[in-house]
Amino acid sequence: MTGVVARMAGDDPGAVAELFKGLAGYAITVVIGLALIVLVVYPVMMSLLMRRNVYRHFLRAMGPAQLLAFSTSSSAATLPATIRCVEENIGVSKATAGFVLPIGATVNMDGTSLLQAVAVIFLAQLHMVDLTLGQQLSIVLTATLASIGAAAIPSAGLMLLVVVLSSLGLDPAWIAIVFTIDRPLDMLRTVVNVTGDAAVCSVVAHSQGERLFTDPEKLRAA
Repeated sequence: MTGVVARMAGDDPGAVAELFKGLAGYAITVVIGLALIVLVVYPVMMSLLMRRNVYRHFLRAMGPAQLLAFSTSSSAATLPATIRCVEENIGVSKATAGFVLPIGATVNMDGTSLLQAVAVIFLAQLHMVDLTLGQQLSIVLTATLASIGAAAIPSAGLMLLVVVLSSLGLDPAWIAIVFTIDRPLDMLRTVVNVTGDAAVCSVVAHSQGERLFTDPEKLRAA
């Protein structure tokens, strides 16, 4: 794939360098966005809704599931590990975990939604297409809806990027450009998706009056 993209730039080494420089900027932007979700959005959400600062313990408890999500790039494949970590390390009941987490693995794709929005804007800029404010808002809405319908399998979100591009009248074939570096980004956004599922599950359990993070020995073991 990388060789194909390099040939798209022609025989000019400078053009090839510019293309991969643009891809590097795209990847860095996605990584920063995913980091903000995990390190800012989720902690603030949990602190406000649970009235407790438990995010450090939460990350320690979810470590095994996050590692599996990173290696498999699949929320569905990670679901058993996510349920186990939430129940054994955090203290969520089986009923709550069994209801919230399977739904989250299907519809809660925060990392996928962010990637689609960034990818569309990057591809438009790469092809010198100016997007109006209305089109940018449309990207946010369409990317969010498309991520809800994405399957919990590797690179499924990138496939739905075709829908987002088509809705704006852009060429869906452009996604071949971002395919070259999608695998590591897919691994990272799966970690974000799984972390978001567990965070929401913890908040729901807390709202049901369940006692969470009450066993420090399990947290240290995790």
